[in-house]
Amino acid sequence: MHAQIQYSVIKTKLPNCWFDSSSNMVKTDRITVLFMLIIMLIFSKCPSHGLGSVEEEEEDRIKSVPGQPKVKFEQYSGYIMVNKHPVRSLFYWLTEAAVSQPFSKPLVLWLNGGPGCSSIAYGASEEIGPFRINKKGSGLYLNKFSWNQEANLLFLEAPAGVGFSFSNSQSDLYNTGDHRTAKDSLQFLIRWMNRFPRYKNREMYITGESYAGHYVPQLAREIIAYNANSKHPINLKGIMVGNAVTDNYYDNLGTVTYWWSHAMISDKTFHQLTKTCDFHRQKNSDECETLYSYAMDQEFGNIDQYNIYAPPCNNSDDSGSGSAVVSSTYRTMKLPHLPHPVFKKLSGYDPCTEKYAEKYYNRPDVQKALHANNTKIPYKWTACSEVLNRNWNDSDVSILPIYRQLMATGLRIWVFSGDVDSVVPVTATRFSLAQLKLQIKVPWYPWYVNKQVGGWTEVYEGLTFATVRGAGHEVPLFKPRAALELFRAFLRGQPLPKS
Repeated sequence: MHAQIQYSVIKTKLPNCWFDSSSNMVKTDRITVLFMLIIMLIFSKCPSHGLGSVEEEEEDRIKSVPGQPKVKFEQYSGYIMVNKHPVRSLFYWLTEAAVSQPFSKPLVLWLNGGPGCSSIAYGASEEIGPFRINKKGSGLYLNKFSWNQEANLLFLEAPAGVGFSFSNSQSDLYNTGDHRTAKDSLQFLIRWMNRFPRYKNREMYITGESYAGHYVPQLAREIIAYNANSKHPINLKGIMVGNAVTDNYYDNLGTVTYWWSHAMISDKTFHQLTKTCDFHRQKNSDECETLYSYAMDQEFGNIDQYNIYAPPCNNSDDSGSGSAVVSSTYRTMKLPHLPHPVFKKLSGYDPCTEKYAEKYYNRPDVQKALHANNTKIPYKWTACSEVLNRNWNDSDVSILPIYRQLMATGLRIWVFSGDVDSVVPVTATRFSLAQLKLQIKVPWYPWYVNKQVGGWTEVYEGLTFATVRGAGHEVPLFKPRAALELFRAFLRGQPLPKS
């Protein structure tokens, strides 16, 4: 005789892999259930699953967020404290793989840049996550090209001060930089895996875009250093970054070259910029700054720098499509990776979508469902933090030395570029990567998705580079199918399809 045991009674006692996710029930006989509970006191039956975190994990489980369509995968969100004095706590959202056995899939950490921008706002809500926010901010709909088809996705809002992540010291918002972000992100991973020990030995990858071109390699370096002296190393297998800030000099040279080659600026302005500006410097001359301002204010016209061929969004109209409109309005924020003061919006692509996110994530019922803002942060949730961005404390001049260190360890490294982004354009990335002087394994060729050219790629010793044709700064937003194909190839460690 079999007993049908209620999910709510037993779920907190047994690991997820012992459950039928479609029925939310455990179907077994009573003797077997008792035996399973006894076994749990000795060891876990699930891969890499410890016992001490079951209650903590259950506290972070998301039952459902408001307006969410029904899904079969599990979700968790909450806080991990990464520093005690002062208290810094980082907010995460885990969406497990949408497959019958999510523990068979790798863990992928996604980071957005800025610095100061939220991975919940961008990565989770308009790029690679399973949900999109509707234009009223009243609910969610499914993203059929979500990357959680292939992996368990962990979105992290870092550093403290981004999104729901917080510090109890105001000074932390004014002295954060690359160094602390990498250290705190490592502490987050160590402590998060203690809460979710079934992920401890899982294959892991780190991905991100824009200023995460700093965050991702820097965190990978921290992990490798940690692993060298740890009894429980993090099973990091690779990193992938898109439209990534890489090297101050070559990024800036490549950016103005892109502007000129795409007819965004005149010959005269291009020559004046290359003659007047010293791209090696963190702070440039007044004459150089004036030239940059002139180019953007007088020569660019009413375009969006994050996709130069997309129509601008009418900020007075909320009726636009969240995936097809962009803004001509630039935030007054200085991006610290540029030695000239370019004032524009941060690494969020669609400010109409950003509006939807800010409506949605400021709703008390949404925050309650996500276990967010439980300390009542004295400011609204925003997609990007102006305070962090304006006061970024330290920024590596070049990430190329870190790439060399990571390649020496055999880590899988992929770099990709949407080719209609003028903020961190494909020319900037190619100029930067060329300085590594890598041997070519597979020469340049077009890769395909749905029988169309998805972009172009070249495979080097230690690194793969790929472009995504027609994609802007946020590649998965503009070309979701191609981005998913790129992600699959990255996880397989195989070249992109030639046909």
